[in-house]
Amino acid sequence: MNSFETLFADYWPHIAFALSLLIGAIAAVHAAMTKTDVRAAIGWVGVIMLSPFFGALIYIIAGINRIRKDQVSQQRDASLRDYADVDLPALTDVVPWSAPQFASLHTLGDCVSHFALHQGNQIDILSGGDETYPAMIAAINAASRSIALQSYIFDNDAQGLKVAEALARAQERGVQIRVLIDAVGVKYSRPPITRQLRKRGIRTALFMTNPLGLRMPYANLRSHRKILVVDGKVGFTGGMNIREEFVRKSPETDPDRDTHFRFEGPVVQQLMSVFAHDWKFTTRETLPYDIWCSQDWSAIPPNSVPARGIRSGPDRSVGSNHSMLLGAFAVAQQHIRIQSPYFLPDAALLGAINTAARRGIRVDIVIPGKNNLKLVNYAMMAQIDQVIRSGCRVWVCQGTFNHSKLITIDNAWSYIGSSNLDPRSLRLNFEFDVEIYSHDIAKRLSAMVDSEINTSKALTLEQLSGIPFMKRLRNKVIWLASPYL
Repeated sequence: MNSFETLFADYWPHIAFALSLLIGAIAAVHAAMTKTDVRAAIGWVGVIMLSPFFGALIYIIAGINRIRKDQVSQQRDASLRDYADVDLPALTDVVPWSAPQFASLHTLGDCVSHFALHQGNQIDILSGGDETYPAMIAAINAASRSIALQSYIFDNDAQGLKVAEALARAQERGVQIRVLIDAVGVKYSRPPITRQLRKRGIRTALFMTNPLGLRMPYANLRSHRKILVVDGKVGFTGGMNIREEFVRKSPETDPDRDTHFRFEGPVVQQLMSVFAHDWKFTTRETLPYDIWCSQDWSAIPPNSVPARGIRSGPDRSVGSNHSMLLGAFAVAQQHIRIQSPYFLPDAALLGAINTAARRGIRVDIVIPGKNNLKLVNYAMMAQIDQVIRSGCRVWVCQGTFNHSKLITIDNAWSYIGSSNLDPRSLRLNFEFDVEIYSHDIAKRLSAMVDSEINTSKALTLEQLSGIPFMKRLRNKVIWLASPYL
């Protein structure tokens, strides 16, 4: 045994200790210098310092946002930026469509969103799978040129196979098709729907994966977007995945509920822009503009409304949805309605909601009585008292699970899409939402929320305090992990 081996054998515990301290110090400095959320920085530094080696390893795997630093994510392709351009002037005055207080929100949207606000959009509200999936399949059946489909979950079940069969028929007609599914969401059914799609020759890719399987550093970053664009003219987005749970199987059964939206107009091109960016990021393929986008948006149909896409995600658009909601709650003057399956807003959004209630704004928050994610529901119950104490009214839905994500302000402005009011949607997921300036749309969505309220039960502080201590403790412990649920 040489001198080095002898030295190592005698002092390896000290060497290992020194290395762990060095690695931990480097990781802690990185967390402190790169995290913009002070709570996240404190949390990661605490984890690293308590266990320098294993804490640093966990931080390397789950704490570093590589997507934000990825050249593809930062630059994408210059040609893709043209996807969002339409031959229409951006709308400069939203007051005739909404109310005076929304002029400042329009200005905020110009700063936050990658897209301009355009009028000329027609919007159909689709309730549940029994309205949404037939409308999507009808659009696919009418496709003559291109179909772009993106979903977080695309199950290999009866409803998923109907959509796959419609895509296969379009493929046989010579329609160009691209399907993008999240690498985590595709695992919700076995075997995955990708086998059926590829067997039919449909170009399919998984977001954030590679041929060897899921990349651990990216496992916590998911595409939660739901987008369908047909011939560049008709678009669908909202909160609905492709799953048979949202379809009524018999007159005696009630399916889970959700809300989706069908669009015609310039906002469809914004949906296509987001899909093209994500497809390029995943496959490195650039989709030709003349095949995938409409060439003419000059005609403005009657009863059209101004709308704009809000793209958010853990890249250059991080916090876009968060900023829009902060601005919307700040300008409210009469009534805020929020329906969310996972209501776990961060401290800033909680402050905005609570401040609105203390200003005398009526704030109604609708949450599910039956939640498909028990851990999220436990965390919600640990935090929900904060809004009730400020004067917000919280309503617990009865009946089947409602996955709808709807926000309206003063019956004049609406915010719909894939974002939940939870840390995952606000910081980790790639999301797509739409802001709509329209009394008509806002009133219709408000009526839907009010209909839920009419059959819901109010949640009170007395009910929360009546929960047994051990369950309240469980809820608080799970709430501490809410950013990663």
